[in-house]
Amino acid sequence: MSKSSRQNTTYKISFIDRFRMAITLHKKNAMTTLLDVFRHPANSLLTILVLAIALALPSAFYVFSSNAKAISSNWSGGVQMALFLKDNVNQQQRADLIQELSFRPEFKEVVLVPKEEAIEEFKQQSGFGDALDYLNENPLPDSIILTPYETHADAASLEQLAQELEQNPMVDIAQLDMAWIQRYQAILEISQKIGTFVSILLAFGVLLIVGNTIRLAILNRREEIQVIKLVGATDAFIRRPFLYSGFWYGLIAALLAALMVNIVLFLLLQPSSTLAELYNSGFSLIGLAPTQTLSLLAIGSALGLFGAWFSVSKHLKDIQPT
Repeated sequence: MSKSSRQNTTYKISFIDRFRMAITLHKKNAMTTLLDVFRHPANSLLTILVLAIALALPSAFYVFSSNAKAISSNWSGGVQMALFLKDNVNQQQRADLIQELSFRPEFKEVVLVPKEEAIEEFKQQSGFGDALDYLNENPLPDSIILTPYETHADAASLEQLAQELEQNPMVDIAQLDMAWIQRYQAILEISQKIGTFVSILLAFGVLLIVGNTIRLAILNRREEIQVIKLVGATDAFIRRPFLYSGFWYGLIAALLAALMVNIVLFLLLQPSSTLAELYNSGFSLIGLAPTQTLSLLAIGSALGLFGAWFSVSKHLKDIQPT
């Protein structure tokens, strides 16, 4: 075997050995730091609880925001337009108008509500049935209820369509029952922006909490770090266990946060179902999906890792062997 071949073989073996040693050290640091978290529960529990609450609040807001969107989407699908006809419209004109509206591509359903049915429904729902019996004539007009397709259910299109239909000589008023939905969606949009801002602040708080926890751990091991540096340990070697500590803090806190959110949703499941039944709705609360739970775990562990990294990078350089 030539000299160059022996050198290449030595390099490959050396590289593999270093790689195996690095994996072994990572496993050892990961297990040691995880055991340290459970070995000192009094010191770790408070930090983890604070981190879990900071992660649970934006997660809960996201879940409730998703449920609010689901409710509003169901409402948007049920938007209707009412055309109140003039009193001088005869039966033939009314039938022609209904046929014309049925052929329009915007509407999936066109329903005529004669004034006789309208007054009877009003009597049943208003509670003024006896008083209305004293009226000489029916004050309510014939009306046509239009249900648009979802593709034409946006506010701008429906408002333009209502203005167009109101120009019809047989139509007295074109009423669009969508204003309250628009107000609800506007409030929801504002809430989402506020929630995003609060989530960013809480994420920054998680970084600070983990960073301060790691800073205290570094100060408690200051003398040990000085000794390790005297014997030639690199900053990367010293930094590694602190990074794993931050990772475990974030991951365990994220697990606890997901558990908190699911417990709250479980407690609200029955009351929300009862409320939905009272409004004849099939809505049910949407919880954290598996992908969302994994995202929460990834975000929590990443925040813990970054918080630890910033803290170690800042304070480790200040500790030098004397």
